[in-house]
Amino acid sequence: MIVKLRFFIGVALTFILFYSCSIPVRYDVLIKNGRIYDGSGNKSFVADIGINSDTIAFIGKIENAKAEVEIDANGLAVAPGFINMLSWAMESLIEDGKSQSDIRQGVTLEIFGEGLSMGPWTEKMKREEKEHQGDIKFNIEWTTLDEYLEFMVKKGVSTNVASFVGATTLRIHTVGYDDRPPTETELDSMRTLVRQAMEKGALGIGSSLIYAPAFYSSTEELIEICKEAAKYDGMYISHLRSEGNRLLESVDELIRISKESGIRAEIYHLKAAGKSNWFKLDSVIDKVDKARNEGLQITADMYNYTAAATDLNACMPPWVQEGGYKNWVKRLKEPGIRQKVIQEMKTSADDWENFYYAAGSSENIILVGFKNDSLKHLTGKTLAEVAEMRKKTPEETVIDLVIEDGSAVGAVYFLMSKENVEKQIALSWVSFGSDARSLASEGIFLKSSTHPRAYGNFARLLGKFVNGEKIIPLEEAIRKLTTLPATNLNPTWLLCPKKS
Repeated sequence: MIVKLRFFIGVALTFILFYSCSIPVRYDVLIKNGRIYDGSGNKSFVADIGINSDTIAFIGKIENAKAEVEIDANGLAVAPGFINMLSWAMESLIEDGKSQSDIRQGVTLEIFGEGLSMGPWTEKMKREEKEHQGDIKFNIEWTTLDEYLEFMVKKGVSTNVASFVGATTLRIHTVGYDDRPPTETELDSMRTLVRQAMEKGALGIGSSLIYAPAFYSSTEELIEICKEAAKYDGMYISHLRSEGNRLLESVDELIRISKESGIRAEIYHLKAAGKSNWFKLDSVIDKVDKARNEGLQITADMYNYTAAATDLNACMPPWVQEGGYKNWVKRLKEPGIRQKVIQEMKTSADDWENFYYAAGSSENIILVGFKNDSLKHLTGKTLAEVAEMRKKTPEETVIDLVIEDGSAVGAVYFLMSKENVEKQIALSWVSFGSDARSLASEGIFLKSSTHPRAYGNFARLLGKFVNGEKIIPLEEAIRKLTTLPATNLNPTWLLCPKKS
């Protein structure tokens, strides 16, 4: 069941617990004898749970009650539904609303909007979206973000959904794909779009600053649009401008945006990318802790793997991508530009995020997402393998694949250290997001591959890092999957329960 954001207090966040002194004679659902992890981080306890409609009516010892559905949870853990702080299921849920890869891991709320959101769109943006659709095809029956959510309500999906309005989407809507600052009129238009989205239930503003055209946004531009979201108690959440060579400067930028706009801020998928940058994580933690101690509300989320996933556009400088995909490909076909791009791919850079260089080797890049059916046989192969098959250099292969596929081509990059992943999991202010679509091991989803985080991010946390390596106790893990992200998104989403 999907509900609009204003109703999430009672529906999406099932850990909002209501205690009652009187026990109804009958419940819709009765869960007996389970060990309850309530999301507070406090010690678990054994109790019964009575549920009526979409409300937890009672928690405690329940005697002589009847229910339409009764579950004996003896020996089992019972917890609130998990929040996926970074979901890319906007399109996959249109194809298959069951959300199997997430809901089977315990996720009941999907959060969208990392830079791109499903509105507000112009007619031109709708046409471009249709042109870029891959295996999943759908008609665009909406213009604004809230209209998209209403579309999903009518369609019906198994999880709850909410979304940030994308800073990239706002920029394309008003400025287009050009590398230039917005005019004052354009900036006013962006402010208006933010206000409209926030009034219709957007969570705040989401940015993704390593990609064109988001890369072209200045800090000042982001501060201005965040000021509008802050008026509605929204959040700013960001894929930092750099997670590698300029990681520390990028954390400073996020903190500055929070401070100057008066908005809560979160770092998407916290990481130090590239072996030469792994040591920087301690400094990142120090910066965030200092900001929090000064009264700023700075948090982060993460996925529990040492490999990242994005597209091959992260291998190329933003200047060659200016103007959108068609202009990007047109430039890549020019021999002089092609050679310049190849040289920049092989060079460490501070002014853009070079995932190709950060990966250290073409063997550390796996190709997972193709639009062109003639290239799908390459799915799952490393870039090194495909380059060898084609008798080309890895750099040439990247360029050729982007041209041939009609898309930016999905890829997995091995960039992070296990030690840093474990250190991040233990941080009290870090929650979790898959950074993946919601999939199923059937149907159209079998046409492409994905990062294992789509099927395993939350299960891996509980199985490997909690039960196995005991990085944090289960009570703390459940808090970081439920109440922490909920109150980060909106401090009013958690109501203190009253014990009977």
